[in-house]
Amino acid sequence: MNLDHEFARLVSRRAFFRRGAAGLGALGLGSLLNENLFAAAPPAHAAPELASLGALRTLHFAPKAKRVIYLTMSGGPSHIDLFDYKPGLRQHHGKELPGSIRMGQRITGMTSGQTSFPCVAPMFEWQQHGKSGLWLSELLPNMGTVADDICVIKSMHTEAINHDPAFTYIQTGHQQPGRPSLGAWLSYGIGSLSKQMPSFIVMVSQGSGNKTDQPLFSRLWGPGFLPSQHQGVRFRSSKDPVLYLSNPPGIDQGGRRSMIDGLQSLNELAAESFGDPEINTRIAQYEMAYQMQMAVPELTDISTEPQQVRDMYGIVDNPTDGGYARNCLLARRMIEKGVRFVQLMHRGWDQHGDLPGQIRGQCRDVDQPSAALIKDLKQRGLLEDTLVIWGGEFGRTVYSQGQLSQDNHGRDHHGRCFSLWMAGGGIKPGITHGATDDFCYNIVEKPVHIHDFNATILRCLGLDHERLTYRFQGRDFRLTDVHGNVVHEILA
Repeated sequence: MNLDHEFARLVSRRAFFRRGAAGLGALGLGSLLNENLFAAAPPAHAAPELASLGALRTLHFAPKAKRVIYLTMSGGPSHIDLFDYKPGLRQHHGKELPGSIRMGQRITGMTSGQTSFPCVAPMFEWQQHGKSGLWLSELLPNMGTVADDICVIKSMHTEAINHDPAFTYIQTGHQQPGRPSLGAWLSYGIGSLSKQMPSFIVMVSQGSGNKTDQPLFSRLWGPGFLPSQHQGVRFRSSKDPVLYLSNPPGIDQGGRRSMIDGLQSLNELAAESFGDPEINTRIAQYEMAYQMQMAVPELTDISTEPQQVRDMYGIVDNPTDGGYARNCLLARRMIEKGVRFVQLMHRGWDQHGDLPGQIRGQCRDVDQPSAALIKDLKQRGLLEDTLVIWGGEFGRTVYSQGQLSQDNHGRDHHGRCFSLWMAGGGIKPGITHGATDDFCYNIVEKPVHIHDFNATILRCLGLDHERLTYRFQGRDFRLTDVHGNVVHEILA
């Protein structure tokens, strides 16, 4: 008897497909039980700490940070009034800024017509804090309590002198729109830590300072030419944190699941027909939205936090407030849920006039919550591998914009030097880096360009900024363009 012929006779076409379907079902079940079952294996020599969940097969270095909370101060905080202490400025108050300091550098159209550029010393007292002796303005008393946990960079600089190009520049590495933001690069390169939450979340709050501050466009947290699944997801401060997250009236969770499954089938047919990668992005985003329906309501319900924690952040009168303090607490909750990159954008720092009054309100907004975030992360053991950043797109001028009076003045944009701070995630604590001249106008020691700054952020996350690239229109692009050097002196 011919065994091959007999086996072919017994195994009919219908039996073959029935058994094949069962095998595919087993594979599907296995992938659900182990999401990495069919993932590409990392190189044999790669250490476990170098594992990547994104486009990169492995990280380039052992990371010190796993996640980032970026406290973005939109409008340009005045480094002169907050971080860069220059007691000698009082001797120059009201006097003309020397030409040898300005050196003919360009200024904005808002002050280019002024015939006089009188220097303005800060109208606030200063004090040293912590073992590091960090000088801080009286406007930041709570930040003084974490002085030994932060690194203040006083020598940041940028070429941009207007808000939109400056903000776009520090976010994307280019002054013109169209390139991916920092959060999108991280989402693409190293992926998400959670299947229930996006890898990149943005929250915007309005400050107590300039109520007519410049707008913030969604492209500032956009994916540029990267697949759109890597764009930042903005959480709103009222109603549904994300639009259309709740089921419409008359639709239950089962119906929603059936609808998404049906859409997925149609989208898969379209993907096969057209080969458009954005269709696969749409499939992934629908699934993410379904997962978020279950995860987000619990995440945003801060009533479950102990009262002493809400008090520490300054959320006292209204626990459902959509301001900066609440967003700081939500940021901590988000990284606990596996969000890779959380960016808080706080508007109102553009003090062209009434600076003494407006900056007081702005600092009341952010001082206590920012310090509380550092303390909260530290006591939970999260600061060690969470990189926290606080800063704006540029600083302010030492000279007054408009009329200088005894108790009032304004300051124009200044990109020649400005200050920001970093903490946790591989950054040396309790130090300052760089220095400016006696007028807070030019850098005299250890300059840090925004490309250097972004390269250093990527280094903390285990990435070589020159090797995290994406080919678009025949060219390899990266966050730092063709520039940038890691600031090794501030790395732990």
